[in-house]
Amino acid sequence: MLRVAVVDDENLARQGLRHLLGAHPELQLIGEADSHASALELLRRESPDAIFLDIRMPGGTGFDLLQALDIMPKVVMVTAYAEHASQAFDIEAVDYLLKPVRPARFAQAVRRLHASFTPTLEPPIYTLEDHICLRTPQRTVTAPIQDILLLQADGDFTRVFLKSSPPMMICHALRYYEEILPSPPFVRLDRSLITNLHATLSLNRKSRDVATLVMEGTSEEVTLGRTAQKRLQEAIAIENPPAHGNLLPRNTTPH
Repeated sequence: MLRVAVVDDENLARQGLRHLLGAHPELQLIGEADSHASALELLRRESPDAIFLDIRMPGGTGFDLLQALDIMPKVVMVTAYAEHASQAFDIEAVDYLLKPVRPARFAQAVRRLHASFTPTLEPPIYTLEDHICLRTPQRTVTAPIQDILLLQADGDFTRVFLKSSPPMMICHALRYYEEILPSPPFVRLDRSLITNLHATLSLNRKSRDVATLVMEGTSEEVTLGRTAQKRLQEAIAIENPPAHGNLLPRNTTPH
């Protein structure tokens, strides 16, 4: 059983988290706090395994609170503000929940919390409603999962194509994203390519064996071989999303 605390200055928010925690008897709520000072006292006294932490509160932010602790518990951020996600991942928060928190999303955070105490467990799968932290050698970007269009292997790195943004070189191998991204709509087409079916518009056929993939939200085109084309068509036929169910190759080979 994990001992957890709730830190939020809003009474209704604490009530909501208590209600959500009630569906998870493996978590023991050991206390609540509504300010920086009361939270610091609670956490130093009880040393919980994990905290469900708001960011904005009287007396200091949730990040200020964590810096004041000698022993860092696991942290699940619970906030109404999406712009702090990068900072949350910098302090290795287990998850980042946006208010109002739905029971299914809370349950996913609980699974991630348990997995963080048992690293041998398989990494939890993201949903399309989640945000993901993408770390390049120079910076960290937090992006909605649904904004990822395509992922392309480049050695031990991955080029990630985001909607309305240049590709980014990320410090993870492609296999890592194959394990954590929801499938569908993310489908691996060959050894070096994962695509988002929801962003796939058309195939421009260049020859019998080669076509280029056109995606919504980017002007870049990616070349597909025959095997990748076949897997893409099969995946779309299985999922058959209304907006993309009739995707057909466009023959652009000169006659």
